[in-house]
Amino acid sequence: MRNTGTEYGSADRTPVVLPELAELLPPLTGEQLAALEADLLKNGCYSPVIVNEDMVIIDGHNRQRLCEEHGIPYKMAVFSFEDLLEAKRWAIENQRGRRNLEKWELGKIALKLRPDIEAKARANQAAAGGDKSGEGALLTTLSEALPPVSTRKELAESVGIGEVTMGKVMQIDEHAPSAVKEALDSGDLSVNQGYNITRQVQELPEEEREEAAAQAVELLKAKKEVQAIDAEADRRGKIASLFCKAFERAVLLTPTEENVRIWVENTRMRPDEIEDSVKEARELAEVFTAVADILETMLPGGPKDE
Repeated sequence: MRNTGTEYGSADRTPVVLPELAELLPPLTGEQLAALEADLLKNGCYSPVIVNEDMVIIDGHNRQRLCEEHGIPYKMAVFSFEDLLEAKRWAIENQRGRRNLEKWELGKIALKLRPDIEAKARANQAAAGGDKSGEGALLTTLSEALPPVSTRKELAESVGIGEVTMGKVMQIDEHAPSAVKEALDSGDLSVNQGYNITRQVQELPEEEREEAAAQAVELLKAKKEVQAIDAEADRRGKIASLFCKAFERAVLLTPTEENVRIWVENTRMRPDEIEDSVKEARELAEVFTAVADILETMLPGGPKDE
């Protein structure tokens, strides 16, 4: 990949939208799309849309579409790619750092590259006189080992996840009941959990797998909810404990001039440390004042009850 240095304005050339590139990454959420639209309307399109030498959009599909909808001019920077596979990989790498994508989402993106990668591997094998190692054979059942490292490795590296994780995503994609895939799409399962359920129900008769998978998913979701409740209870308990300890320690202080001098002398405070302690004491006073104000709102007849 290289930047050719050529740029066009939207009034000069019309870019081409290829669905396989436009749909390579998950769509933006409504909130993300609204934020992008607001920024474009306020500041214009200050980042160029990336196209290849055939004017096919590689990166910037959302910006280009919104600009066209609102009549906002935009620039297009021409990049040169070896082939469409390199362009897709570059687009994924360029966007991956901007989005908070889970491993399952990244794995699904990688799967879209699988036909291109396998086609390139076959072409390479043909050029070399065929596949003599047998590594190119794809797996068909979960009873076999994970997919060949060559395929798995390339897919994993394309999206920045581990090879084993990528292999599990491939197995889920090929064999998982719909309940597992839906739970992964909604974020209710991790890749490991989805893979384990898929492997477990594979031993059942085909007509029983969907229901068994749905039950396993619901069980894991219930466990997740219980863990969340326990975590919240633990968080609330820690907060309460901190307040109790703060008050217990604060009431032990008797801030007479003599006691403060003893504290300063015995700890051998330097003038700069005294200044810091003055600042901290003022801040602590503000904290306890704020606590008192909030407590007053909880009293019968307080501001909250009015």
